[in-house]
Amino acid sequence: MEIKTDDYYIWHDPETSTVFFRGFLRLAGMEEYKPVMDLLLGAIEQSPNFTINLRELQFLNSSGISMLSMFVIKVREKGNVNLALQGSEKILWQTKSLKNLQRLMPALKLEFA
Repeated sequence: MEIKTDDYYIWHDPETSTVFFRGFLRLAGMEEYKPVMDLLLGAIEQSPNFTINLRELQFLNSSGISMLSMFVIKVREKGNVNLALQGSEKILWQTKSLKNLQRLMPALKLEFA
C-alpha cells in the first residue's frame, strides 16, 4: 500500500508493521485525507504491533493532525493494538503535536530521534 505525489510519499512496510510518511502533507480537509486514513486503517488490520514513522514528514497541516487524532482514537477504541509514533526532535510541529496525541491514547508510545 502506498500513496505517492510530488509533495509526499506514504507507504506501508508489512514486514516491520510500519507506515512511513515523507515530505509535505497539506491536503484540504478531511475528505482529501480519506485515502491516508484508509491506508492506516488497512495497515493496523495486519498486526497488533504498529508503528507510524513521521521522521521525514516535514510538514503536516491542521487537517492532517486532525486525521491522525481520529486514527489514534480509532486505535484506542479497537483496544488490541500497540501503537508507536516515531518523530524527529528537529521538526517543530512533531514535538508539539505528537505529545498531544498521547493525551488521546495514554498507551501510545512516542519515540523521538
